[in-house]
Amino acid sequence: MQFVRGFFAVSLIVALPVLSACVPAVVVSGAAVGVMSVHDRRSTGVQTDDELTEWKASNRLPQRLANAAHVNFVSYNRVLLITGEAVDEETRAAIGSLAAAVEGVKKVHNELLIAPPSSLASRSNDGLISTKFKARLVESNQLSSNHIKPVTESGTLFLMGLVNEQEARVAVSIARTTDGVRKVVSLFEVLPDTEIRRIDSALLGARPVPPNVAAPVEVRQGAKP
Repeated sequence: MQFVRGFFAVSLIVALPVLSACVPAVVVSGAAVGVMSVHDRRSTGVQTDDELTEWKASNRLPQRLANAAHVNFVSYNRVLLITGEAVDEETRAAIGSLAAAVEGVKKVHNELLIAPPSSLASRSNDGLISTKFKARLVESNQLSSNHIKPVTESGTLFLMGLVNEQEARVAVSIARTTDGVRKVVSLFEVLPDTEIRRIDSALLGARPVPPNVAAPVEVRQGAKP
């Protein structure tokens, strides 16, 4: 049973990138949460609040509005992004007002398009674009991909996260040159370098830096060093 649980956690972490970025993040228990949360600049309490915000916004959507739109809610540091398609401006505005009324939401970005609901193929392609962008962030080795939340809708790549100016520039540059991206919208919360360093230091804790010395070698009896 322990092996099954461990295998599930690892499989879930591997599978997450291929899921559409338009789908709200999954609340996962156990080791998987520890791995993902430790590199997140949001506190664990804010991460939980963001998950609850997405859930509340989705569940408060009346059936009449749900039937008239394809809607995704993504919350990051209590900033709520709405993407998808609505049949008319009245529906779009009503969904935005509903989202703004969710407890704890600091700001709402209503990016709903007035258009028919997107196809499954289009949504799958959006998920692929987000995955390619995250992979290119890792390859660049210039900033942690865990600090960036990408959301792709109809080829438009929205970028969320707590970053400094340099990180924002790098992420936007990579996003603009990612295959399939038609437009980039930066929704970053850009913080001063001193604040980013404070947050990162708090995440890492007061861990001493190991001295730069060679490790000792233990020679077992009967073996050659």
